[in-house]
Amino acid sequence: QLPASGLILVPFLQRSQQLKHSACVALPPRRLTSGLPVNIGVLFVPQQEAWIVERMGKFHRILEPGLNFLIPLLDRIRYVQSLKEIVINVPEQSAVTLDNVTLQIDGVLYLRVMDPYKASYGVEDPEYAVTQLAQTTMRSELGKLSLDRVFRERESLNASIVDAINQASDCWGIRCLRYEIKDIHVPPRVKESMQMQVEAERRKRATVLESEGTRESAINVAEGQKQAQILASEAEKAEQINKAAGREANAMLVKARAKAEAIQLLAAALAQQHGSAAASLSVAEQYVSAFSKLAKDSNTLLLPANTGDITNMVAQALGIYATLTKPQAVKTQDEMPPAHEEPRPPTAEVLKAEQASSS
Repeated sequence: QLPASGLILVPFLQRSQQLKHSACVALPPRRLTSGLPVNIGVLFVPQQEAWIVERMGKFHRILEPGLNFLIPLLDRIRYVQSLKEIVINVPEQSAVTLDNVTLQIDGVLYLRVMDPYKASYGVEDPEYAVTQLAQTTMRSELGKLSLDRVFRERESLNASIVDAINQASDCWGIRCLRYEIKDIHVPPRVKESMQMQVEAERRKRATVLESEGTRESAINVAEGQKQAQILASEAEKAEQINKAAGREANAMLVKARAKAEAIQLLAAALAQQHGSAAASLSVAEQYVSAFSKLAKDSNTLLLPANTGDITNMVAQALGIYATLTKPQAVKTQDEMPPAHEEPRPPTAEVLKAEQASSS
């Protein structure tokens, strides 16, 4: 038999052993809840809390915020549920992706009690149940994705976990509002390979950008040269047009006017007395000059049979001139009115020209 003091120490020792055991075993995180209030007949329920009352061990009613009355000894407050949004830290866990990469991942879960009755009697510990469900759902969802997609599709992964939790926790009276992944820890070797991949991708982008810059530069240089050549050709064309329209045109007009004046002077000289003799002398001089240049320009010569008969050549030239001027003279005589003068006998030059033309 133990003394009265010993009866007091036994529960204390048992309680200390339980605390040591709980310290050694890692328990899931739970939110702090206020202790169960004592039924004294008159109770004041705080805002955003729901008190579950049992009468003689059976569910009786849920107390609303404000003043409430209960029967002592018969009514007992069995559960106290908070209707506020609850934040739960999901412990870090390992998960294997689709490409067999092991990740260490943790998150944050946001809950709210929608039905206090189901939250009290539907499950023993709703927060612990939801935490375990979030961990298992996270493992299954990560197993469907590769490592690259895990980082790109974090929002879709969070939405999938929330949908899975809400489907299972509907009968518990709890609704998951959102789930957020806090940290994703990658193994060191995988992290190094990812870093190398990122560096290779950056070098690739730098090379591509440099090549595109070189290409754009070459295109711009080619376009500049093309435009320069086009402008130069247009300038040359405009210069030639200006030259043709200006200086050369004026030169051609001056030459034409000079030639016309020379022809007029030559015609006037031929119309004068002894003009045919002067023309014969000029043709003879030109013939001699041209004949002296034949042997200088080419070795092959085409000569007439009577090359030395200058008189005959001059007579042929004058005959050709008389033949060309004869229609003009006939036209002039037709235009002039008939005169009553007696015809004059032809001169010796005209007879000579007619003989040359007939020959």
